Amino acid sequence: MRISHSRRLEPGSASRQVYSALRDAIIAGELEPGQRISENELAERLGVSRTPIREALTLLRDERFVQVVPQLGTYVTRISGAAVADAQFVREALECAAVRVAAGRAEPADLAALDGLVRRQEEVVAENDFERFSVLDDEFHAAICEISGRGFAWEVAQRAKGHLSRVRRLSLPQPNYLSKMVSEHHAVLDALRRGSPDDAELALRHHLRMVLSALPALRAEHPDYFEEEEEAQ
Repeated sequence: MRISHSRRLEPGSASRQVYSALRDAIIAGELEPGQRISENELAERLGVSRTPIREALTLLRDERFVQVVPQLGTYVTRISGAAVADAQFVREALECAAVRVAAGRAEPADLAALDGLVRRQEEVVAENDFERFSVLDDEFHAAICEISGRGFAWEVAQRAKGHLSRVRRLSLPQPNYLSKMVSEHHAVLDALRRGSPDDAELALRHHLRMVLSALPALRAEHPDYFEEEEEAQ
């Protein structure tokens, strides 16, 4: 199992921390699709008893991140087209509504902050720092929701977009993918500067759907990471 010893937990709500650590590890690919999860090994690596491990796995099962196979064990789910589509639907609905409001509320300081995030993204693209780019990408989208006065929309989107994030993590190393993402962030920012809700929504919707356009290539490159039903769709 590839989950790092560095994820050992701090004192607090053990089951919630285990849940967060495992969810992050699945999204990041530290726990790969189809991989069997050992409760004993996880308990040792994370420094907890098996009880919070089981509680966390129940939550992850409900969110379709793991599957319990009777008599065999618990496995990380392969990436499901249905789960990705559900995540995309929720994220688009929330963030596109938020960006329309943000277009009418953004102050110069807000726009300057977004511009700073995009400039930092350009820097990490030059360094091929996928992990840092992922953080800055989330910060950009979270900032738009905050500008709209609906920061809670980002919290809900974060919970909903886990399966979409699994695809995004696979997409980041593709040639020119990061540069395209930055270019689309510029388009969203330009629409916000113009105070155009329609243009802001159009630019953001196009950007959010970019990850879906990468799915065929990702399935071909990582066939074992996706459910077989994907091939028939």
